[in-house]
Amino acid sequence: MAFQAMRSEKLLLFILAAIQFTNIVDFMIMMPLGPQLMRLFDISPRQFSLLVSAYTFSAGIFGFLAAFQIDKFDRKTALLFVYSGFLLGTFACALAPGYEWLIAARVFTGAFGGVLGALVLSVVGDTIPIERRATAMGLVTAAFSVASVFGVPFSLFIASVWSWHAPFLFLATSGLLILFGIWKWVPKMNKHVQIKTNRITPFALIASVAKEANLRLALLLMMTIMLGNFIVTPFISPYMVANVGFTEKELTYIYLFGGLLTIFTSPWIGKLSDRFGPKKVYIIFVFINLIPLLLITNLPITPIPIVLLITTSFFIVSGGRMITSQTMIAGAVDPSKRGAFMSFNSSVQQLSTAFASLLAGLIVTKNDAGQLQNYQYVGIIAAVLSLISILIVKRVKSVS
Repeated sequence: MAFQAMRSEKLLLFILAAIQFTNIVDFMIMMPLGPQLMRLFDISPRQFSLLVSAYTFSAGIFGFLAAFQIDKFDRKTALLFVYSGFLLGTFACALAPGYEWLIAARVFTGAFGGVLGALVLSVVGDTIPIERRATAMGLVTAAFSVASVFGVPFSLFIASVWSWHAPFLFLATSGLLILFGIWKWVPKMNKHVQIKTNRITPFALIASVAKEANLRLALLLMMTIMLGNFIVTPFISPYMVANVGFTEKELTYIYLFGGLLTIFTSPWIGKLSDRFGPKKVYIIFVFINLIPLLLITNLPITPIPIVLLITTSFFIVSGGRMITSQTMIAGAVDPSKRGAFMSFNSSVQQLSTAFASLLAGLIVTKNDAGQLQNYQYVGIIAAVLSLISILIVKRVKSVS
């Protein structure tokens, strides 16, 4: 029985990681496609930042609305519905004929994609014991690595062979197999529905966040992390092409090598977090992250191997911060409120990401030679936000 339970747990985590894979690639692919989209659509950095943030603004708004309903439904039913909507939106992206239509399709996809992340984290929190939770988070977060090492490079390859439409068609069709996996192998999870006495209402959720300092700190932590990360990442690819000397095809190497190593480091970081505590590991990774962060945003024309060393380090330590922070945030809320709060948290995450992308678009400009300017100031802002997050982390408490 114990062996069967462990096997079912691993299958569940695999399906959750597959969901995250398609969701992450769908979001991530917009950034490395940046040079191609800016060239084909003849758009400015500010217009490109709007294209990136359209998804996340939508995800944030609908994630907030979902927070008031998500705990009323079985987790499996919710996954089936939300993932179906996400795939429909991805098909719409694949068929979009131009810039305005693509923005509209990204808004539709974000309405479902933003809720997916919260659902996956809620399932992990509901099914995995706390002593193995950080390890489980590491395994699910490894989907980011797989997305980087396979999903994004492959998507860039088929985009270069055919067009930018191809990656979205690939994601939507492969997602149909994952949808079948959810229906076939994900068990029903409705214990949270049956706990009627402790179920949180929309007003109670808002009151809890307003009243409980720990929940406010958890949301503030997520806000500073996402602002610090996504004020930098949307323009990594355009900056590498315009300023550092990469070709559009060579961008594949950044995600290939970064993702390849984080496949191994993500589970290892999860185990470190279980052993030494997520707070301690998070703080260490923040200080390490400052080095590649400031280097990336100040690079001149540089040999590719040196750039890959810097960007790969950035992927590893940034991923490590997300594993430890998500573990702390999931443990900062009572289980009866977890689904609603994680959707609320996902909303804050997505809105912060959207705001960061728009802010970067306002700061970064393009000169007459086609080079991007002011990216170094974006790096300084990100570094300051990272240091502020340490002060917040020290005050977040675990309750479950």
